[in-house]
Amino acid sequence: MLTGRAPGPVARPVLLAVAHGSRDPAGAATTRALLARVRALRPELDVRCCFLGLAGPSLPEALDTLSAGEPAVLVPLLLGAGYHLRVDIPDALAAAARPRVRLAPALGPSPSLAAALADRLTESGRPPGAGPVVLAAAGSSDPAAVADTVRTARLLGRRLDDGRPVVPAYLSAARPTPRQAVEALHAAGHRRVSVATYLLGPGFFADRAADTGARWSSAPLGPHDALARLVADRYDRACPTGPGGPGGADHRAPHRRAEAAAPR
Repeated sequence: MLTGRAPGPVARPVLLAVAHGSRDPAGAATTRALLARVRALRPELDVRCCFLGLAGPSLPEALDTLSAGEPAVLVPLLLGAGYHLRVDIPDALAAAARPRVRLAPALGPSPSLAAALADRLTESGRPPGAGPVVLAAAGSSDPAAVADTVRTARLLGRRLDDGRPVVPAYLSAARPTPRQAVEALHAAGHRRVSVATYLLGPGFFADRAADTGARWSSAPLGPHDALARLVADRYDRACPTGPGGPGGADHRAPHRRAEAAAPR
C-alpha cells in the first residue's frame, strides 16, 4: 500500500522576457509595466525580465539566475523576426548551456498588435477614416524583419477597416522613413495623415516617430492589455509539451525549427 502525500502541482517554467533595451530609463520602465500586466493576467507564473543591451539585467545574466535544470521559456519582446531572433538570442542560449530553456517566436506580426496599434491611434485623436496611416517601425536590414512590418501594415489596415491605406515606414536601415512617407502622402494631396508608432516604448526612435509633420501620432504600444495577452500566448505555445517533455529544448530560431519539421 502506498502512503504519503499526493504530489503537488508541477511548477510551470519561468517566463523570461527579453526586450531590446534603451538608454532612456522610461523604455525599461515601460517593459517592466508590460510584464506587470502579464503577472496580473497569469499570477501562477514566475515572470522575469532581461534586455539585449543598454539596460540590465542582460540576457546572459538572467540565464545565470536559473537554477540547474530549471525550465524556462524565453519570450522575445520583439515585434518581428530579425538578426536578434535569428542569431543573437540562439547564440546566447547555446553559450549558456541551458537545455531546458525554450525560445518562443517574436510577438509580431499578430492581429493582437494590430488591435493595440488601432487603439493607440484612437487615443491620439485620429477619427475613423481620417486619412492614410504611416506605420513607423524601428527598421532593420534583415529582409524578414522588413517583410514582417509589411504584414503588420496589412493587418492594421484590416483592423481599421476604413478604406485608408497603411504605409510601412522605417526609422532606421530601410526606406521610406516615416517623415519621407508622410511628405509623400502630403505631396499626393492627403492633408490628414497619421503615424502609428510601432514600438514598444519611449526612446530615441519614438521621439523620431513623433516628429514627422503628421496630423496625429500615436504613442508607443506600451503596457497594452492586448500586448500582455500576446506575451502570455507566446509563452503558452512554446511551453514544453509532448513526448520530448521539458528537456527537449531547441535553441534554434523558431522559423528554423519550423523549417526543420516541415515535410520534404
